[in-house]
Amino acid sequence: MNLPAVCIRRPVMTTLLAAALCIFGVMSFRLLPVNDLPNVDFPTIVVSAGLPGATPETMASAVATPLEQQFSTISGIDSMVSTSSLGSTQITLTFTLERNIDAAAQDVQAAIAAVQRRLPTDMPAPPSLRKTNPADSPVIFLALSSPTLPLSVVDEYAETMLTQRISMIDGVAQVVVYGSQKYALRAQLDPLTLASRGISLDDVRTALAAHNVNLPTGVLDGTRQSLQIVATGQLDTAATFRQIVIAYRNGAPVRLGELASVIDSVQNNRVANWFYKDGRGSRSIVLAVQRQPGTNTVEVVERVRALLPQFREQLPPSVNLDILRDGSEAIRESVHDVEFTLLLAIALVVMVIFLFCARCAPR
Repeated sequence: MNLPAVCIRRPVMTTLLAAALCIFGVMSFRLLPVNDLPNVDFPTIVVSAGLPGATPETMASAVATPLEQQFSTISGIDSMVSTSSLGSTQITLTFTLERNIDAAAQDVQAAIAAVQRRLPTDMPAPPSLRKTNPADSPVIFLALSSPTLPLSVVDEYAETMLTQRISMIDGVAQVVVYGSQKYALRAQLDPLTLASRGISLDDVRTALAAHNVNLPTGVLDGTRQSLQIVATGQLDTAATFRQIVIAYRNGAPVRLGELASVIDSVQNNRVANWFYKDGRGSRSIVLAVQRQPGTNTVEVVERVRALLPQFREQLPPSVNLDILRDGSEAIRESVHDVEFTLLLAIALVVMVIFLFCARCAPR
């Protein structure tokens, strides 16, 4: 059957067929997912463990090795890579494609519970796990900085205001904070002063723990009313910590301010992020927004961008909110190139058909 001849003899059928192809083509084009990577669900789990102050060698021998030995008993592991640094260990477990990620996570959690007794007892928290995916890279990075406020205050705005609100956006999986600078008080002890007073580090640690608690105090019951007792034992400034009595020597109290330099600081002062704008760099807090699998990257970024004016109104004037990197820009450019190529191809096809029909038309 000669299809061109049939189309020429039946112009109405040809017109309806072309219209149907155009309509369904436009509908299909609008429904295409717009992402930089295909949706691939690799069963990969990352286990993180922390022990503040431990060297990489200690983390590798005391934390990473017991975990690796226990994880090796799990079936379906394709590869296992561990990285130990100062105070932290990260183990990446990659399973075979046939392995279910949820079942693998349950096996890893059971292995962590089984090896818990072999880990150091002074770990602040047990090892944690999270499911990862190469397609879960952040779609947009936001940077918060301030020329006047300390980074601990900027971090408070980032984690309490922006992170929680952005996490509620449809299509957002989670918001990761890089360069976190949570407020903490730091006591820098003088070993010579401690030795001269006959005070050990354990004495200082015990005194700090005893003077910085927040426990329920109780209720006073009367004949007509009940009164709740409020006695806040938590200290929040360096000046109050300096007055803590560590011990008594010769009948006189020895306070923390006499033994150490007590300053306002952050929990981890070994991490930092810089944001460069107009050739000038400044310390900043970076928020990395990750999308949910199967969602449209461009739509998620547009929803996040729509909230930026509202955030700027709520933040103090001294806090700057900028876009560090927008992962949807490359996708937008690629989509524009595809659209231009399609339009150019349609124009060339129509022109070729027109020239062919004009040349073959009877005279």
